Amino acid sequence: MTNLDKLEANSVHILREAYREFKSLVMLWSIGKDSTVLLWLARKAFFGHVPFPLMHIDTHYKIPEMIEYRDRVALEWGLDLIVGENRKALDERHTFPDGQATRVECCRSLKSEALKHTLSGEWPRRRMDHKVGRLEAEERREAFTGVIVGARADEEGSRSKERYFSARDRQNEWDVGDQPPELWRQYKTDFAPGTHVRIHPLLDWTELNIWEYIERERIPIIPLYFDRGDGRRYRSLGCYPCTSPVVSEAKSVTDIVEELRAGKFRDIAERSGREQDKEDGGLETLRRGGYM
Repeated sequence: MTNLDKLEANSVHILREAYREFKSLVMLWSIGKDSTVLLWLARKAFFGHVPFPLMHIDTHYKIPEMIEYRDRVALEWGLDLIVGENRKALDERHTFPDGQATRVECCRSLKSEALKHTLSGEWPRRRMDHKVGRLEAEERREAFTGVIVGARADEEGSRSKERYFSARDRQNEWDVGDQPPELWRQYKTDFAPGTHVRIHPLLDWTELNIWEYIERERIPIIPLYFDRGDGRRYRSLGCYPCTSPVVSEAKSVTDIVEELRAGKFRDIAERSGREQDKEDGGLETLRRGGYM
């Protein structure tokens, strides 16, 4: 059994455990490489069918190709897609691009707050209607407390403090120091009623593992990750005002795998192009408050 086989088997096991233990379950889909690999693993775990909804939080500042890719894949793969947003903040223009918030404040509003209220069903959300091929307003909004996330421990410092099954309180806030031990593949899944649980099937994967798996499985991935002629590509995807491409001539998955194996980005953080991480407090502050 190869290392990728072991990682795949463990992720499939975590996904099946989550489905067995949590009834109000949803998977976050950011449209990036990690959450798309997670989606692929979910289809494997349940024999081609994903038995829970996918949720995307739309900040309305995503790169347009990301939204096109999201809707196309959702329709092609028959996914139960839910989309939420912070409509009030957008209408009031309380965002970083409008000059009314810092990057961290903007992320907290358009992502963390939107996620919290979309998960609870308090705020309006849209759901993919496969009969008409577009998102439509959702009338009955159930609450979700089990949330599957494509976070990896090696991607950023605060994520290395997570567990496979990581508790949040009723407000989606994370107590970093109060995490259960996970030894010998024994996981705590019996949390108090009302607890929000983040499930991390990709926790032990590395950036290289992700791309090796995409290459092996031939997973269709958004082209923004590849150099399209200007010697630049995205290594991590987010909102376009806060996300910068890296210098790279990798034009295919194989090129990216070779680039990572050669150590081109050894001393450069994967999220170095995500400007909100560089503000005071950065990503850990956001994650304590419910950020993905």
